[in-house]
Formats: sequence, C-alpha cells, structure tokens
Amino acid sequence: MAQGFSLKDQLFNAEKTRYLAGLFASASPSFDAATFEADVLSRLPALELKERMTWIATCLQSALPGPLPEVAPVILRALPPPLDPTRTDDDFGDFIFAPLGEWVVAVGLDHPDLALDMLAELTQRFSMEWAIRPFLNAHPDRVLARMQGWCGHSSYHVRRLVSEGTRPRLPWGQAIGLGLSDPLPLLDRLHGDPTRFVTRSVANHLNDIAKKEPSIVLDRLRDWRAQGGQAAREMDWMTAHALRGLIKDGHPDAMRMQGYDPDADITADIRLDGAARIGDALEFSVTLKGQGGQRVLVDYIIHFQRPMGKTSSKVFKLKQDVLKGDGLTLKKRHKLKADATTFQLVPGAHRLDIQVNGVVRGGVPFDLLA
Repeated sequence: MAQGFSLKDQLFNAEKTRYLAGLFASASPSFDAATFEADVLSRLPALELKERMTWIATCLQSALPGPLPEVAPVILRALPPPLDPTRTDDDFGDFIFAPLGEWVVAVGLDHPDLALDMLAELTQRFSMEWAIRPFLNAHPDRVLARMQGWCGHSSYHVRRLVSEGTRPRLPWGQAIGLGLSDPLPLLDRLHGDPTRFVTRSVANHLNDIAKKEPSIVLDRLRDWRAQGGQAAREMDWMTAHALRGLIKDGHPDAMRMQGYDPDADITADIRLDGAARIGDALEFSVTLKGQGGQRVLVDYIIHFQRPMGKTSSKVFKLKQDVLKGDGLTLKKRHKLKADATTFQLVPGAHRLDIQVNGVVRGGVPFDLLA
C-alpha cells in the first residue's frame, strides 16, 4: 500500500537541512555543516512537525552557541533575500526558516529590542507568528509599542505579523496574556491594508475574538465600514470572513450584518430520497417558502450518533440564494464515507435539520445503516 502524503517530510527533510547548513556555512567559518546535518538527521525522522522545528533550532544553537548579540550577525548574513515584495497574498516562505525564530526565542528573551529587530527580518523569509508570542508574554508593552511602528512597515509580511502574532487562538501558537481588546488599536490601522495577506489575518483575528466576545467584532466592523478606510469590496470580504464562525452558529446580529433576516417567516419542507447507508450518501431535497425577494443562507445540520450513546452535530453549507415567490427547492447528496480517519460514522438514529438565516426551520429523523 502506498504511503500517504507527509507534510512534515516535505517541509523538514535532508535536502532542506543541507540547504540551511549551506547558508550558515557561508555566513560563518566556524559553522560545521556536516556535524549540523548529522545531528539534525539523527532524530528528525522520529519527530512530528513542530518538534522538528524545535530540534533544528536546538542543533543550530549547538553549532553556533552564544547569546543573541553574538549570533545575530551570523543569522542575518545567512538569510536569503526577502520574499517577493510584489506579491500580495499566499507567500508564507520556506518552513525551514521557522527554526530560526525558535532560536531567537531561546537566546533572545533577555535582549528584546534586538530580538524584535531579528523577527522583523526573519518574518520576511518565513512568518514569525509563533516566535513573537513568547516576547508578547515576557515584554507585552515593548512588543505592542514596536508593533505600532510595524503597522506602517514597507513589507506586508511584517505588517501581517502584527495581526497574526497577536491572534487570541493562533493555531499551534503559545497562549498569550493579552486581553481581547488589547490588539484592537493595531487592527484599526491594519484593516485598510492593500494586501489580502494582511486583511485575511485581520479577519481571522476577529473570528478568534468572536468566539468569546461577538459584540467586539460586530462593533469594530461597523466602525471600519463607517470610516471608509478600506475598499468596499474588500471590506465586504473581510466582514464575511470575520463573521464566518458566528454565521455558522446562527448568530442573529451577524446574520443581519450580512443581509440575512433571522426573523423572516420561512418554512422548510424536507424530503429524504432513499436510505442513508455508510459508504454511500444521504440524499435529500428541501423546499423553502416565504416572501419572495429575500436573501437566504441555507445550511443543513446532521446530528450524528457517536460511540457510547453520545451524539454530536455538524453544520454544513448548502446554498446562498434569493427566495422566489413560488418557493426555492434545493437538493443535496451528502457523502457518508466509510473510511474517514477523522470522524468515524456509527450506525443508528440520526437527524437532519435545515437552518435558514441562522434559525432551524425544520428537521427529519433518519436511520444510518451499516
């Protein structure tokens, strides 16, 4: 059987290690590239992705020991040119430079100003969103003050670091002690950025906040729209992206902000087409009726049977449309994979609900067959 794709092996491997070793060998005559490669590869295959970052950083620190003021010049000499400044999105850089941020954290917490200088350089080769967070915890006021200057930096990678590094729920990122509102003055400056790489980060940041304080996000989006600091089309995109979690949860004020009326008088007639069987599909149609001309956001919710008698629900997107005077009929075939690795299906009693503009308008039970 063929092995599946391995992200960790694609991002951190012998070839990438050799590339990094070559950069540092060129930057410092004392750097032993062969020993560094051997040390890294001695453990690399057994480690997971984030562990590989930490291990490579440890090996770099062993190969070039010393505090940050001593090693910083070597790191800077080893860096390749910054990422293409003419791009505006989807340019994260090369993961092999992520360990350099871990290295700066390990030897730089007592040298915050120099460390922040280094992270501003490194993030133009690969995002330093994880590395900035220990500094936010150790020196919050100093980092936030530096970030105010970074909001106007010529590199959009540095500007993005401001938003991404301060996210409340950054994936893989260390928890930080900032309050949800502490980074808002930074986001106020960044929301009008001309690059999608930055505005996506701002929207993701707001989506994080919305999980705990929806009102903060809704108020900020209203203020930004009123200020007119961002193009209308991009502001629309940011709003939709920032509210996606609230929309999925059916939050009424988020629905209204997106032009959907949660109080609309809409009915849903649901019909199942045949039996639902693991390895096949759940097929259904739904006819919506109500006043014509109104926008509708239609989701469907499946309440799954879980092991040990528990249940869980998942919301799935169905359609964004405009309700017609004679009704709107939608059809869906939802695959029920038998070999899914992340969510194992269990036979038994299930339920299908139809949610329109954040409100469940009807539902039907069904049995999932083995």
